[in-house]
Amino acid sequence: MSARDPLAGRRARAIRAKEWAQVWLDPSTFGLVVLMPLILMFLFGSAVTLDVHGTRTGVLDMDHTRASRELVATLGRNSYFAVQEGQSVAELEAGLKTGELRGFVVIPDGFEQGLVRLEPLDIQLVTDGSQVNTATFLTGHLRGALKEWVEAEARELDIPVTPVLKILPRYTYNPGLESRYMLVPGAIGIVMAMIGSLLTALIMAREYERGTMEGLLATPIAIPNLVISKLLPYYVLGLASTAICVAVAVLGYGLPFRGSLLALFLIASAFLAAVLGQGLLISAGTKNQFVSTQFALLSGFLPSLLLSGFLFEIDSMPRAIQWLTYIVPARYLIPSLQSVFLVGDVWQLFLPNIAILLLFGLFFFLRVTRAITRRIA
Repeated sequence: MSARDPLAGRRARAIRAKEWAQVWLDPSTFGLVVLMPLILMFLFGSAVTLDVHGTRTGVLDMDHTRASRELVATLGRNSYFAVQEGQSVAELEAGLKTGELRGFVVIPDGFEQGLVRLEPLDIQLVTDGSQVNTATFLTGHLRGALKEWVEAEARELDIPVTPVLKILPRYTYNPGLESRYMLVPGAIGIVMAMIGSLLTALIMAREYERGTMEGLLATPIAIPNLVISKLLPYYVLGLASTAICVAVAVLGYGLPFRGSLLALFLIASAFLAAVLGQGLLISAGTKNQFVSTQFALLSGFLPSLLLSGFLFEIDSMPRAIQWLTYIVPARYLIPSLQSVFLVGDVWQLFLPNIAILLLFGLFFFLRVTRAITRRIA
C-alpha cells in the first residue's frame, strides 16, 4: 500500500485555483453562465407570448347605419383588434395579400334592419390562413365580441329575443388551416439562418486558430476580394441547402409552390447575404471557434426562432420588443417564403424585404472589411 502523498491536497487546491482563474479569464464561460440565461429569460419572459393583441383587422361597413357604425366602434375599442376601415373588398384583400392585414370583417347591407326584424345575420370574416394560430384566435375573439355586442344592442333596443349573428369564416391560402403550411416555410427560414450564420462564424476563427490568417493577410489580394472569396463557397452551399429544403417541403410534405423560382432565388440570395455577413463578422471579432458558435446561436438562431413572427405574432409582443424585431433578418425572410409557397409572387412584399436584407448584408460586409483592415494596420 503506497504512502499518502502529503502534497496531494496542495496540488488539488492549486488545480482548483487554476480552473477558477480560467473561468474568470475566459469570456465564453461568462457568456454561457451569465449572458445566455439572461437573454433566454428576457426573450421567453417578455417577447414570447401566445396571447393575441392588436391584430391588424380590416372592416368593411356596407350598411352605414347607426348599428353598423356602433359595431365598428366596438371592435375598435377591443384590445384584440387594431381596426382599419376599408372602402372595398378588393382593397382589404390586397392588404391581406401583402401582410398589412391578418383578416377583415364584412358587415352586410341591411344589417340594422335585420337586427330589428330578428333575422339571422351573416358576418363574413376573411383571414390569412397561412397564419394558422392568428386566424384561429381572430375567429374566436370576433365571435366573442359579436356576442357581447348583440346582447347589449338587444337590451338597448328593448328586443326580447337576442338576434342571431353568424360568422362565416373563410381562410385564404390555407382553407384547411393545416399547421404545416405555416410551420414548414418558417422552418426553412430557421434552417437558412442557422446554417448561414454558423458556417461563416467558423471561417476566420478557424484561420486564426490554425495560424493561417496572417499568411492570407500577407498576400497582395484586396480585403474586399478576400471577404467575397471567403463568402462565395458558403453562399453556394446555402442555396443548395435551401433547394433541398424546398424540395422536401413540396415533394415530401405536399406544400403548394405558387410563386416563381426567380422570386425564391432573389429572396434566398438576399437573406444569405445578410446571415453570411453576420457570421463572418462574428468570426472576425471573436477569433475562436467555440465563442463564434455561441455568438452565432445567440444572434442568429434564437432571434430568428423567437422574434421573426414565425411562431409568435409580432403585434402581440411588447412595443420595445417589436422595435427589436426590425434588426432580425429573418423577420423579412419568413413572410416572403410563406407568400412564395402559399400566395404567389407578391412583389409589393418581396422588393422592400429584399432591399432591407441587402442593406443588412452591405452593413456586415463593410464592418468585416474594416475589422480586417484595422488588424493589418
